[in-house]
Amino acid sequence: MTDQRPPLPPFTKETARQKVRAAEDGWNSQDPGKVALAYTPDTLWRNRSDFPVGREEVIKFLTRKWQRELDYRLIKELWTFEAHRIAVRFAYEWHDQTGQWYRSYGNENWEFAANGLMHRRFASINDLAIAESDRKMHWPKGPRPADHPGLSELGL
Repeated sequence: MTDQRPPLPPFTKETARQKVRAAEDGWNSQDPGKVALAYTPDTLWRNRSDFPVGREEVIKFLTRKWQRELDYRLIKELWTFEAHRIAVRFAYEWHDQTGQWYRSYGNENWEFAANGLMHRRFASINDLAIAESDRKMHWPKGPRPADHPGLSELGL
């Protein structure tokens, strides 16, 4: 394991928060190849009813996801952590090709290798159709600005 992705486990509250924000920023890039580099080459996922294994399958999964989920904006929040594991809650907003907006809510459990790459990711997600006027995540494509409220501040 020569690749490292700091911060490394075991996590403190501060380093767990840093890891969560780095993951959020990566996913908001909507760059499947870049996002996949945060995971071990043999990563194991459960995402809804998809079970990608390895970076190549993750890249294919994320490519399909962001072709369906347009104008994607994500906020993650640390729920808890211990040693090499982190649990987060998240919400993201997106619309489909017909223009229908959704807010997707979920929880993820993450397990990290010693080098800081995520080895296992288990996600449970629910979608709620919303009106465009009900959106709460407004920023240009890319990382959420530092002054944009998080989930708790938005009441989510």
